[in-house]
Amino acid sequence: MAKVEILQVGPYPEWDQAPLDAAFTAHRYFEANDKPALLTQVGPHVRGIATRGELGADAAMIAACPDLEVIAVYGVGYDAVDLGACKARGIKVTNTPDVLTNDVADLGVAMMLAQSRGMIGAEKWARDGSWASKGLYPLQKRVWGKKAGVLGLGRIGFEVAKRLAGFDLDIAYSDVAPKDYARDWTFVQSAVDLAARSDFLFVTLAASAKTRHIVNIDVINALGPDGMIINISRAANIDEEALLDALESGRLGSAALDVFEGEPTLNPRFLELENVMLQPHHASGTFETRKAMGALVRENLMAHFDGKPLLTQVL
Repeated sequence: MAKVEILQVGPYPEWDQAPLDAAFTAHRYFEANDKPALLTQVGPHVRGIATRGELGADAAMIAACPDLEVIAVYGVGYDAVDLGACKARGIKVTNTPDVLTNDVADLGVAMMLAQSRGMIGAEKWARDGSWASKGLYPLQKRVWGKKAGVLGLGRIGFEVAKRLAGFDLDIAYSDVAPKDYARDWTFVQSAVDLAARSDFLFVTLAASAKTRHIVNIDVINALGPDGMIINISRAANIDEEALLDALESGRLGSAALDVFEGEPTLNPRFLELENVMLQPHHASGTFETRKAMGALVRENLMAHFDGKPLLTQVL
């Protein structure tokens, strides 16, 4: 029996690639020198797309696959998939939530701690002889007992808040409505008001057209010169130019970022700043989690083509 043909948009680790190739005929879009030509050739035979959160599937790719039935996203974010095109044709979309939630929350809290306590600079201080020649490392800022705001109390935001509670932080959150499972934390409707009461603002909400640049100049100014933004969601949730202006001018104290517009190419302005921690979009980057993500992509694809319910359907 012939294998179902799928389009693989980006590379996966070998532990995912081998079982994917065993289950499907995977056309490797990312390896094609002439990608439009590949789509013209294989698109009419493709019934599924396996992609990554940051790569998605745009309208042109979807249109090139007239028999497309399902798109499986390796990642929790699916904003790079043209959902309008999928809805119009009844194409199903899945992602990989839950399996990466705790790792992403871990990194967000770790970035807050490392940036507040100057741990990257302190490590260099110990290594390069500055400790011996210059004395003690400059004083940094306390974390415990301060105020944290979590913008978006979904799976990841909830796990971030749980971890912050262990540091005796005063926790507030903003979402579309108060959450029954968050009665110990303060609900704040407005992102500006949340920032105004926060020392640390965690951006953890899903990205959509409605949330684009939700962290704008007003939110940044409300956080102020002693505040820190930690983004472990999507770059589009923050107005990056406004953020850079505020970091450069001192209107915002600091930032810790795992996502960027145009990544992996960064705005060179970031590289000149000492009050920002830069991470290479690796919040889910552990062996355990990436293996679980790859398995869930395959399980969703196999479930669909076996006529079974999808495990983690978002559309």
